[in-house]
Amino acid sequence: MAEGISRYVSLPKGLNLGIKDGVLDKEAFKKVIPVLAAQVVPGKVGTLLNSPIMKRSLLDVPRVKSVAHRPNDQRLVLLKYSEEANLTPEVLEFLQAQSAQLVPYEISFDYNYWSTDDILHAILPEEIEAGAPSGFATVGHIAHLNLRPEYLPYKYIIGQVILDKSPTCRTVVNKVDSIVDKFRVFKMELLAGEPDFVVTQSENNCQFTFDFREVYWNSRLHTEHERIIKNFKAQDIVADVFAGVGPFAIPAAKKGCAVLANDLNPSSYKYLNSNIRANKVESLVRPYCEDGRAFIREAFNRVHDHPLPPIPPPNTRGGKNNTDAKLPSPPPRLRRNRVNHLVMNLPDTAISFLDAFRGVLSRANAGDRFLSGLYGHETSMPMIHCHCFTRQAEPEEAEADIRQRVEEKVGHGLGEEATFHWVRSVAPLKEMYCVSFRLPRAVAFAET
Repeated sequence: MAEGISRYVSLPKGLNLGIKDGVLDKEAFKKVIPVLAAQVVPGKVGTLLNSPIMKRSLLDVPRVKSVAHRPNDQRLVLLKYSEEANLTPEVLEFLQAQSAQLVPYEISFDYNYWSTDDILHAILPEEIEAGAPSGFATVGHIAHLNLRPEYLPYKYIIGQVILDKSPTCRTVVNKVDSIVDKFRVFKMELLAGEPDFVVTQSENNCQFTFDFREVYWNSRLHTEHERIIKNFKAQDIVADVFAGVGPFAIPAAKKGCAVLANDLNPSSYKYLNSNIRANKVESLVRPYCEDGRAFIREAFNRVHDHPLPPIPPPNTRGGKNNTDAKLPSPPPRLRRNRVNHLVMNLPDTAISFLDAFRGVLSRANAGDRFLSGLYGHETSMPMIHCHCFTRQAEPEEAEADIRQRVEEKVGHGLGEEATFHWVRSVAPLKEMYCVSFRLPRAVAFAET
């Protein structure tokens, strides 16, 4: 049996199709393919579509309807062949029995039909077509690319295609350098769309608004944000050392946690504050804008001196049957004053901040505060979740590398509770991990 028209429903690859004077020519992507159609009365359409005899002859092109309408109220059931000779005798006999008339029909394809991959593989030259950069990250309404040098001559056309093919996208940008700024932001250039860089991103049932040019945000970390937050109990206090615009802090507060959230970047701090208000967790999140080391040294003192609010009461859902019931008064809820978790999501340098924990609970740092009562045994010490990079690709070697660097900075061995979680591959020889361990009491109370 003949193959049908499916093999013709594609664009040629690597031929610079549709580029005219450096501009995308959408007319170049028009294509018309003739097929046969079985013309029948409306009541016969289902019979043809559901017939086992017709199954191998019906049109099978993605995103093309298999039935067309005629002005005379007739219907056309489209077939995948353009020549009657390709139809089997059984099919022809069945069509005759259904009073179906074979007629010619043209299927038109244009720029709107083809996918992003289809277009990009067609417009790029043969030598770079295979690696066409159709993959991109999205942040709100922004599509964010990181184009390799060989694709830069086509960057504006690539941006236009992605803008056209992404219904929720209004802005396409390209990263133009590596993250070298202490605030983890990078320069970007506008490739297509509106120069609107203030986005609203949904994650973990929270809304985050920020200027993508001014703060760090990575949508690929949403599962890591969720994983860490699952470690928190509603009654916990969480100190987020490098909080950004709040992807850990705000969902944790939504869970009931009390949170100290810090970021040195003034823009991150501005949007952190607005996101706290927008998500209605003002009573549970205290924002700071200071160096991470100073924040670590003060976090324990702050929650001791100014305890955080208790867990909010659950929403009461009453009804007709219990509005008159006399409910007992709930027990008093205690304010919280002991740090349970610290999050350190600054993978490039977070390990270098770990020495700030040495002596953090000692008299030299705590003064006259009686912190040994709050942190009286090893199990009462907080868990630290520290993100980092390693050049080791193998898990065993990565764990050994991270363990050695962390223990050297902390000045103490990691306990049995320590875990090493692979987060993602950032680049060749650059793996992101999160090491979680309990702060050793001997380190926290060290006097020197």
